[in-house]
Amino acid sequence: MSERGVQVFDDKKSGVFSIRGLGSQWSLQQNDFHHGGLFASVGQMGIGFGPNPPNQHNDGGIKAPFIDLFLKYLPSQDEIRVVGVPEGEAASRTKKKVGLKLKMKVSNPSLRRLMSGAVAGAISRTCVAPLETIRTHLMVGSRGSSTAEVFGNIMQTDGWKGLFRGNLVNVIRVAPSKAIELFAFDTVNKQLSPKPGEEPKIPIPASLVAGACAGVSSTLLTYPLELVKTRLTIEKNMYDGIFDAFLKILQKEGPAELYRGLAPSLIGVIPYAATNYFAYDTLRKAYRKVSSEEKIGNIETLLIGSLAGAISSSATFPLEVARKHMQVGALNGRHVYKHVLHALSSILEQEGIHGLYKGLGPSCMKLIPAAGISFMCYEACKRILVNEDEES
Repeated sequence: MSERGVQVFDDKKSGVFSIRGLGSQWSLQQNDFHHGGLFASVGQMGIGFGPNPPNQHNDGGIKAPFIDLFLKYLPSQDEIRVVGVPEGEAASRTKKKVGLKLKMKVSNPSLRRLMSGAVAGAISRTCVAPLETIRTHLMVGSRGSSTAEVFGNIMQTDGWKGLFRGNLVNVIRVAPSKAIELFAFDTVNKQLSPKPGEEPKIPIPASLVAGACAGVSSTLLTYPLELVKTRLTIEKNMYDGIFDAFLKILQKEGPAELYRGLAPSLIGVIPYAATNYFAYDTLRKAYRKVSSEEKIGNIETLLIGSLAGAISSSATFPLEVARKHMQVGALNGRHVYKHVLHALSSILEQEGIHGLYKGLGPSCMKLIPAAGISFMCYEACKRILVNEDEES
């Protein structure tokens, strides 16, 4: 009898078993092999899988020894599972959502925050550029006294491009400003926030202090771009671009002119940023407590950020009006204000309380979605930019 055994399953490749591995002395002779081959029907194969009696030939078919044991201990189809894959993991793979997940590895956490803040600032400001243009004109009264009037004048004289005039400067200013602002807030808030079970490090909320620090740091570094952007929006025919505006301001008015209105800006930024980030952080904590979910989605972040922007902008709007008046300076024969209180008192005397809130409607229409979009993009970018540990 030949020593050549029939290997039904390859134990080296599939990990099941073979007839030779069971020590069987049964083998096929050349004359015993049916012309139908192994792919004949079950009845033709006759190796115990059909109704043939034991050890009885049927149309040339044969039955292998130990085949009854094989059938007895062969697991049923319901009991068969993939070897090497845990049952829980195999089940979870079928439940995973199919979608595109963009991930970029950035190992430095500070760089991740700065990049996320820059992207958030650029996107949010571009989305609300027309509202920003209308708001600026309403504040200084250069194109009309109502939103519809300003919009109509811009469309008649400049078209759609007029609504986005100065947006490049705005993006160049806002991208680094928002990057610095959000980076400073996250860093300071993380340092001042107590860990679970610890006593508070300061007597006031950490997010309030962190928001104020964020606003001051970003304003100091990017204020000249804010002034140039305001000049380009109001006096469109006086400057040919960003660099031309910088040069003419430096030559005609001096370097100090680039920081005109800085004092009211700082005074306005501190309460605005503090209120904005404190409201945002508080609303996020309240949402987590109510929903019992640690992760906050994009839509929820958009709504929370928009509500925080509405609260902060309404509380600090008069200081923003005074800042815009001081930035315009003596253009078109306007009155030059000496300081913040002088600007506020003069506006109040000449225009009444209404003058301090002129442009509040379009301002809120701009600031509310801008804040929401900014926070949403920031959180989304932080999820995209991960280090190697978070990505794995």
